[in-house]
Amino acid sequence: MKKSLTAIIFGLSIVISSYLLGNSIVNRNKTDGTISVTGLGKADFTSDLIVWEGSFSKESSNLQQAYADLENDKKVISEYLLSKGITDKELVFNAVRSRKNTRGKYTGDGKYIGEEFLGYVLTQTLQIDSKNVEKVEKISREVTELLNKGIQFYSQEPRYYYTQLADLKIEMISKATADAKTRAEKIAENSGGTLGNLISAKMGIFQITGQNSNEDHSWGGTYNTSSKEKTASITMKLDYEVD
Repeated sequence: MKKSLTAIIFGLSIVISSYLLGNSIVNRNKTDGTISVTGLGKADFTSDLIVWEGSFSKESSNLQQAYADLENDKKVISEYLLSKGITDKELVFNAVRSRKNTRGKYTGDGKYIGEEFLGYVLTQTLQIDSKNVEKVEKISREVTELLNKGIQFYSQEPRYYYTQLADLKIEMISKATADAKTRAEKIAENSGGTLGNLISAKMGIFQITGQNSNEDHSWGGTYNTSSKEKTASITMKLDYEVD
């Protein structure tokens, strides 16, 4: 009886082991029957928002005089920009920054003996955000006209943005997915199979570069702000079963 029970257990062990081995082979073969493809979605677009910044400064040994001179320059700059078509809503003057301007004092033999006060330097920056890109571009090029009014205005390069970026990203994902599926179907057809179910989909990094530029794509994503004309791109990695 004991020998019979041992034989039965041994036989069941063989059957179970055979089943598990066979099942693992089926699953392994199923995993091997997959296709991984990467699709690209790409589109050119024109920025619809411009951000332009500039600054101006005044220096005086008298702090109150420096503030008065700076306020006068602010008034002239504001009137100039408004006359060019900038609106009050688009124009923002930031808080005034102040610092003491000093220089080191040394003895005849080069020994440092302290600081010499030269005056107060007050600086104010302004920022213009506008959807009238061409208008602000033109003003940024002509702002040197303020020199004729006795004002030293320091202009920065405009930055360009796109307010419909969320919609554009969805469009790019759709294009990249369609491109990847087309590639997968072609591979399956050439291998004598048919495309099965989608197993997984992974989105790559959204990239924005200047059109016709040599900018490199970044692992963390590139977002060009120096070009008005831009190119957006994104990749989608899809894994399919093959029947």
